[in-house]
Amino acid sequence: MANTFTQLYIQFVFAVQNRESLIQSKWKIELYKYITGIIQNHKHKLIAINGMPNHLHVFIEYKPHQPIPALLQFIKGCSSTWINRRGFTNKAFNWQKGYGAFSYSHSHIDNVVQYILNQEKHHKKQTFKEEYIQLLERFNIDYNEQYIFKDIAR
Repeated sequence: MANTFTQLYIQFVFAVQNRESLIQSKWKIELYKYITGIIQNHKHKLIAINGMPNHLHVFIEYKPHQPIPALLQFIKGCSSTWINRRGFTNKAFNWQKGYGAFSYSHSHIDNVVQYILNQEKHHKKQTFKEEYIQLLERFNIDYNEQYIFKDIAR
């Protein structure tokens, strides 16, 4: 659209179904590259991607030509199919339903990138559930405890 200018930065956070630790270090870089390709093919710009064996953080410069739910459906759907076709896990891989989407100003980009790139260090001190609730509260997002990513039943 002519004369339409945007500057939108969004961090997406989503978990492996049942928060199982299925993303293995030996193939996670391939997964990140695959997700990067999905984002670029949809005309958005990846800024940072990283995660843990049970969840991912994806930070992008978002272009508003595509609804966020549609973009996440492509990212999660295509990447889970890709993982399953390559046989990276011993059972069917799926992402848990839902996601978090958190917007930032341009001045926060460096801090968000550092936060995402330091996930391993960060999670030595805090669980994913604690991290996710902290993000929801920091952004003043109302949430219902029953819809928060649940711990794996033991």
